[in-house]
Amino acid sequence: MRPWRLLSGVVAGLLVLVQPAAGGTVPFQKWVEELHREAEARGIRPSTLKSALGALKLLPRVVELDRKQPEFTLTYRQYMDRVVPAARVEKGRRLLRENRALLDEVGAKFGVQPRFLVAFWGIESDFGRLTGGFPVIHALATLAYDGRRSAYFRGELINALKILDGGHIKLAKMSGSWAGAMGQSQFMPSSFLAYAVDYDGDGRKDIWNTKADVFASAANYLAGVGWKGDQTWGRPVRLPAGFDAGLASLKVRKRLSEWQGLGVRRADGGDLPKRDLGASLVLAEGPGSPAFLVYANYKAILKWNRSTFFALAVGSLAERIGGG
Repeated sequence: MRPWRLLSGVVAGLLVLVQPAAGGTVPFQKWVEELHREAEARGIRPSTLKSALGALKLLPRVVELDRKQPEFTLTYRQYMDRVVPAARVEKGRRLLRENRALLDEVGAKFGVQPRFLVAFWGIESDFGRLTGGFPVIHALATLAYDGRRSAYFRGELINALKILDGGHIKLAKMSGSWAGAMGQSQFMPSSFLAYAVDYDGDGRKDIWNTKADVFASAANYLAGVGWKGDQTWGRPVRLPAGFDAGLASLKVRKRLSEWQGLGVRRADGGDLPKRDLGASLVLAEGPGSPAFLVYANYKAILKWNRSTFFALAVGSLAERIGGG
């Protein structure tokens, strides 16, 4: 974790700019004292709160990133080239082989195919290489003190304190993204509390360093949001001339045989699978863009990240890692 400092002038500026949800300008120290009382009332030990909140500081960079999130301007093809490059596919295949026994075991227990676990791992943190360098407690406190989404981030901050109190990670090692997503699976604290798994049985749910816990936690999350281990995510398809683009919606669900009857075919022109699954049609960027028939697992991916491009990237990477 890189050391950081906060200049007093920047603190003063933030105290003026930040409007807590309750209205008015609350001095940061008073806000911390109120947070301390709330957290202690929720059962978090005083010793944990003393270490975590005793030197709590605002991070101007977090406010800057939250205020100036870039507009999404990549095209679908640009996004796929960036997120699913050939190098990531090859690395994913290698790591699937190297971790095959563990991935097969976890996959069987939770009903999630190993290639998808590796795909999520690759896209979220480049297989554990990029997990974020922000101190999570300070980042979440900054966003919780900020008035824009204070209620949400205050809840995530309390959850992060619960994780510390449970002994799952040391304070100095609890790093993540500027928004508080943590570890190799990039879980928000609420997702950690709901789905993280101590798969190796050492008493800690370690999504930062322990691959068994990383894989099992991701698999548990997916199983919890409706993943079906006997299905894939979807497939690219070819649409006939004059096809009604209004049918491209997750709200429209038809059997594969019905899509076949409407002239939809595999990307290579072949017939759709005979298994009569329910499917919806997704267009990557609207009419004329790449088309996909997607199944229940696609919707499960969207519960992890509500982005069409992300979901298509996870599906594509998983299939390519698996040899498809």
